[in-house]
Amino acid sequence: MIEILSANAAQTEKQGRPAAPSLEAVRNAGDFALRMPVKHGGTWADATTTVRRLAELGRACPSTSWNVGTSAVAKTLVVTSLGDDLPPAFAADPHAQACGTGVPSGRVERGPDGTRVSGSWKSLSGCEDSVWAAVGVMDGDRFSLALLPVSDLKIEHTWDVAGMRGTGSHTAVAEGVVVPDEWVFPVSLPGPQADFTFYGLTALAPVVGATRGALDLIDGMFASDRKPYMSTYTRMAESPGARHWLGEATRTTLRAERALLALAAEVDSGDLTPADGPRISAEMSAAGRDCRQALELMLDLHGTSGFATSNALQRFWRDVAVGSRHPHLNPYLAAERFGDDRAAS
Repeated sequence: MIEILSANAAQTEKQGRPAAPSLEAVRNAGDFALRMPVKHGGTWADATTTVRRLAELGRACPSTSWNVGTSAVAKTLVVTSLGDDLPPAFAADPHAQACGTGVPSGRVERGPDGTRVSGSWKSLSGCEDSVWAAVGVMDGDRFSLALLPVSDLKIEHTWDVAGMRGTGSHTAVAEGVVVPDEWVFPVSLPGPQADFTFYGLTALAPVVGATRGALDLIDGMFASDRKPYMSTYTRMAESPGARHWLGEATRTTLRAERALLALAAEVDSGDLTPADGPRISAEMSAAGRDCRQALELMLDLHGTSGFATSNALQRFWRDVAVGSRHPHLNPYLAAERFGDDRAAS
């Protein structure tokens, strides 16, 4: 399956959404069922299992991994809000892809002709390939989540970004979509700290995976007969300076990976409290910065040819640059949270 994602990564970016063989592969592997309850045919994987899987997918195709993570978050929001009482239509296929956002940019109108949902939600990763959208709405003055069939939404192609281009994070528009009353339900966000941390880790894991994927390319270059430019060495591996650069890139990558897994273990421990939030934000953003730094070191080693559009290294570089600026990972926002917490204490 990983070979399928790698082989289709360039096509995924070119067409702005995961290639059909990649989607089929992750679906057949059960990745869209990671966060569906066992009762409904899923595996309800813990945080460690989920992020390991997302990192593995990201090593091959960060955009596809990102959308699998987005689906996991959307399903988690629905399941943690409704428990076992899931709408039968939603529970019917645990392998169906979902997308979602907690931004309440929709509204609910209840009347004699039913419950209608209208709104516009930006950056809805994977919306073109999803069956369900779990989106934030205001139901009167109450923040809620609406479960909408994507087939009832209009997709506006607004995602034109330097990296994570294959996520298809477009805008979805609902114009008075009629849904059963129970498909609109109150939800508490950010929710428990463990859940909020899990959501952030689903963004960090593809970024860490992408960094690993880039490191695979550099390891391959060192194993080849490529000669360092403007040096007397006949192979990259002969150069002490190049080996030092590679060692630093590897160490920085592994540090980000360790942070990812350590935070996932904290989520699985069940011991997190809101007081841990600012510290966790700082650690996630630091891991994202490590990924960016590792890619810079790798590109130093590879040189300008690493930026050739035919070279997967530059794609990993752009995906990491964009993915690591997600609100859960953005270092500026993490500093804001940490500063606000220190001021309040």
